Amino acid sequence: MQKIAPGLWHWEASHPEWELSEPWAQDVSSYAIEDGGRLLLFDPLDLPAELEELAAKRETAIVLTAPWHERDTRSLMERLGLPVYTPPVDTAQDLIDKFGITAEQAGDGSPDLLWLRERGDGNFYLRSDELPFEIEVFPGREHNDVVLWVESKRAVFSGDTLADFGQGLGIQDEWLRKGVTREEVAAGLRPLLDRPVEHVLAAHGGAYERAALERALNGER
Repeated sequence: MQKIAPGLWHWEASHPEWELSEPWAQDVSSYAIEDGGRLLLFDPLDLPAELEELAAKRETAIVLTAPWHERDTRSLMERLGLPVYTPPVDTAQDLIDKFGITAEQAGDGSPDLLWLRERGDGNFYLRSDELPFEIEVFPGREHNDVVLWVESKRAVFSGDTLADFGQGLGIQDEWLRKGVTREEVAAGLRPLLDRPVEHVLAAHGGAYERAALERALNGER
């Protein structure tokens, strides 16, 4: 675990579902921020013991950047009783629109976080005013793959919209569905360049400085 700045941590862990065919590295990143008496865990996997101890002393919550970034959410929720804030899962119509599949193939929609939905314990968000924290929500490559701005830490958090496949942080063509362009995604994120960004924290890649965000949104590496 690395302390990037006061109250801001980064750690890596091996993703249990990784395969050699994946373009992303087996080790993925998670983050935590402490702000006063509150601790937020972003896309957590294999939570370090020090942070688990801190979570017991703070008002703690899990924040996902995408519903498929569940990782260790269920075990942490059940073990520590933490609330979970996540973008909504894909409905059947979302899957049809995104992947051009049939209604039969789409079924009841994505199975992501099914256990959470069945419990009725999930807190689903797409806008800043749907989160009980001072976090600004920006659109990503999909409506439910968002990018988050936390001004108190001058930090940007990205799930799959900004990722590093070994050649630097960027909007990855492999993860853009048909009909969505890199420029469209970049345009939705350029307002971030008006913010005092110091840290860019990617679930696939790690921690970067502001210059990496500028290059990514300008199509550079």
